[in-house]
Amino acid sequence: MKEEGGRYYDVDGAPTYNIKPDGQVDWLTYSGYRRYHAECHVCHGPDGMGSTYAPALAESLKTMNFDQFSEVVVGGRQNLGAGNDRVMPSFGLNKNVMCYLDDLYVYLRARSDDALGRVRPAKRDDKSKEITDAEKACLGE
Repeated sequence: MKEEGGRYYDVDGAPTYNIKPDGQVDWLTYSGYRRYHAECHVCHGPDGMGSTYAPALAESLKTMNFDQFSEVVVGGRQNLGAGNDRVMPSFGLNKNVMCYLDDLYVYLRARSDDALGRVRPAKRDDKSKEITDAEKACLGE
């Protein structure tokens, strides 16, 4: 695992989580928890567990890499047929999602790997200056 400015990456360069033995999470995992519950849980259920309306993202990320995840979030997806129509809208223009795409992926990846439970992380790292600067730039501040 590699760290750059408070962000963690796996050997393939994909964003990943860093959870310490005492349960303290990195900033992106914590932020991803918050963003998921603000933007995604209505359809995908609490903590990525799915609903009758949308799939369990904690399961989807077992086989979906960061690029595939990004493609679906940015462009949306339609699975139509057999009376089980599902439509994921595009979030490509929603800054509340796009500026935190890595955060959402990291949180769901931790859930998918069973590295993080179904509760709000109790302890977190502070937000780094690099993450703060990137967030401001993305939001146009």
